[in-house]
Amino acid sequence: MPVDLVRLASWLRCPVCNADLEAAAPLTLACANGHRHDVNKRGYVSLLGGGTKHLGDTAQMLDARDLVLESGAYSPIAAAVTSAAQGERIIDAGAGTGYYLRAALASSTAATGLAMDLSPQAVARAVRSSGRVDGLVADTWRPLPVRSESADTVLDVFAPRNLPEFHRVLRPAGTLVVVVPRADHLAALRAEGRMLDIPSDKAEDVIAASAALYALHSREHVSYDVGLDDALRDALVGMGPSARHSAAGGTPDAAVATTSTTVSVDVIRLTRR
Repeated sequence: MPVDLVRLASWLRCPVCNADLEAAAPLTLACANGHRHDVNKRGYVSLLGGGTKHLGDTAQMLDARDLVLESGAYSPIAAAVTSAAQGERIIDAGAGTGYYLRAALASSTAATGLAMDLSPQAVARAVRSSGRVDGLVADTWRPLPVRSESADTVLDVFAPRNLPEFHRVLRPAGTLVVVVPRADHLAALRAEGRMLDIPSDKAEDVIAASAALYALHSREHVSYDVGLDDALRDALVGMGPSARHSAAGGTPDAAVATTSTTVSVDVIRLTRR
């Protein structure tokens, strides 16, 4: 499908001078100060620049994430995220393949989204998955090349958080939805020695760190058991940080491999002060 440059530009500001970007020519965005940025023909733009110290997900990690998400294993989380999201302009920071963003957009036919991720492969998949999703390759830890007060909701699902920048890009009284794992999330898989440990009290840390910029609206605990086969078990390990870590290198004995595990997360809805 053709790239909607006007819609893509409506989210973005120049990473060089912070002026708003506008559609300038086929597959080009530009600001009033003459800085030009090429748009990929797949419908996304990279405004990453140089110097990032972080790595985006690989194709193998994205394949694993697709398997998990499309299996429905995390659909209750997506439902909670959708319920918490507000308005018709939604940014997903750390969007991956766009699964949660698509779920949130489904609540309104007029809603549009910006899938932002460090991985160009992830952003390409997110844009390809929906005609209502624009794509941005950017590093969440750095100042975001996103216009101030341009979003009704920012989603942050199992992703890095830049609370001051999320505050800036949200409209007044806008919504930030953060999903963090609880200590017992996927505990059976960690007991097999294949996954990294999860720090406890992550939701409390988020709420405390956000208090100066956001008011707590709600905190929902989503918890349920999911059955595992070999493919889903491997994909749960392979889609996240454990895929890069030696803790994920082992293979459990088939006789002791768990057949189910608990999904346990907090879905935190915050309101921009």
